[in-house]
Amino acid sequence: MFEIFIKTHFSSAHYLRNYPGNCEHLHGHNWDVEVVVGSEELNDIDVAIDFRDVKKVVGEIMSELDHTNLNDHPAFTHVNPSSERIAEYIFRKVRDGIASFPAVRPLRVKVCETPGSGVIYYE
Repeated sequence: MFEIFIKTHFSSAHYLRNYPGNCEHLHGHNWDVEVVVGSEELNDIDVAIDFRDVKKVVGEIMSELDHTNLNDHPAFTHVNPSSERIAEYIFRKVRDGIASFPAVRPLRVKVCETPGSGVIYYE
């Protein structure tokens, strides 16, 4: 198995509905994101997927989330934009974005709202 990863980031605001503490109030984070995709096969030039292709897919997702209030995003209308839900959302968007690379699949997405705390989502 080959694991290919990229690291990126975005900045946004959010609040957690019904949270018993300060996170119920609007606040912001500089989110660090790591996306890992995997493949058991290499193509004819001996790569699983070009880093540029992964960066393009993830870059589109980051552009959608960057400098927004995540609570206003359609994906978070009925769920809190928690680190857990953000990681899940990015994972599923990556899965859709790399569908044209049938040998490659998303393995996990790591989202950190601070340097010392975060969430890893995988299926």
